Amino acid sequence: MAIAKSAVLILLFALVCNANGAPKLPRIAGPDMFKNKNVAKDVLLPGEQIINVMDFGAKPDGRFDCTQAFMDAWQKLCHQTTGPARLLIPEGRFLVSSMYFSGPCTCQTPVTIQVKGYVMATTDISEYENGDWLMFEKHNGLKIIGGGTFDGQGKKSWEYSENCESGADSVCARNPSSLFFSDSSNVVVQGIRTANPKGFHIFVTKCTNVRLRKLKLVAPETSPNTDGIHVSHSDTVIMSRNTIATGDDCISMIQGVKNVFINRLKCGPGHGISIGSLGKYQNEEEVRGIRIQNCSLINTTNGLRVKAWPDRFAGAASDISFSNINMQNVRNPIIIDQEYECYPDCKKKPSLVRIQNVHFQNVKGTTTSPLAVDLRCSKLFGCQGVTVRDIDLKFGDAPTTSRCVNTQPLFAGLLMPPACA
Repeated sequence: MAIAKSAVLILLFALVCNANGAPKLPRIAGPDMFKNKNVAKDVLLPGEQIINVMDFGAKPDGRFDCTQAFMDAWQKLCHQTTGPARLLIPEGRFLVSSMYFSGPCTCQTPVTIQVKGYVMATTDISEYENGDWLMFEKHNGLKIIGGGTFDGQGKKSWEYSENCESGADSVCARNPSSLFFSDSSNVVVQGIRTANPKGFHIFVTKCTNVRLRKLKLVAPETSPNTDGIHVSHSDTVIMSRNTIATGDDCISMIQGVKNVFINRLKCGPGHGISIGSLGKYQNEEEVRGIRIQNCSLINTTNGLRVKAWPDRFAGAASDISFSNINMQNVRNPIIIDQEYECYPDCKKKPSLVRIQNVHFQNVKGTTTSPLAVDLRCSKLFGCQGVTVRDIDLKFGDAPTTSRCVNTQPLFAGLLMPPACA
């Protein structure tokens, strides 16, 4: 009888927890297949079949539409091969439209896509009704390597770009991302370049065990909503040795992101590194466990930023650290902003997002504004467990200042600007 009652209680608890229909984060699918392996080294496996897109009719002239040839080659690789194999995009210029590279595949994993050439997106925005350019979904083991370039040819579409951040609701038709990864685990993207995306350069959502290494993501400073790497609803994402110069955030992380490690990023121009905006969606998942270190930000509009909407939905962000950051001519170096898009003199209800355990340490360089540390938190919750240590930010020969609203950070070490009064 006791066992039966326990089972009923567990069932009722599960029903209550799922009553709001909130999306579930994916779990890491088995062990990390790249653990203790040198992912930087590409070795052709014994008997590995090379499937060249040119064997399926692709022409490297930059004018012929190679979409069908790419899809036929992918069908051969992913669904008609059982042993080790790789998709080869050789040198040349290949024009393609929106494509799904969907799994799971029958070939041996990880699936390898070797890009040596220059892959160009078609410019007619009406061809992207699925929302993104190159979509990779439902993979357990995927490598994109080779030193090639993905060019989104986004210039013509930027004039139609919507500002999804400033909108009053969560409905916004964003421009297509260049590389979109969803529902996948054990993914490596290494040594490739993306240029001029219509929307984000790289979008990662509902993924686990993702490594983004030695990437160069470039777009004009004036290109709208061209975030470098955008991550949501994902667990264990490692980014290292990337160079990003774009028109929006170099890296942005929103709801459901956990266990992210960013090392040796070179960012700028752009809008810096952002967590948020938070509190935009109902039943929003927490952001937790973000480590950002050994990075440089050059000529960016923002530096290290946590941002949340006032008068929206509940959310949370915790266990976040920024350390060993060099800045050069950064307008707003250190920011917690819980009055996002409502400043100055915000009259809206306070943010419902709880922010705690955020740490800024060893941040040095120059700023283009005297307010170098700006921490504006929700008067409903405040920001808990914030530390600011060893900060040296100069504004020419003039002094820099700090502002703290609804938070009492722990200041320590060298402090330029001084601690909040």
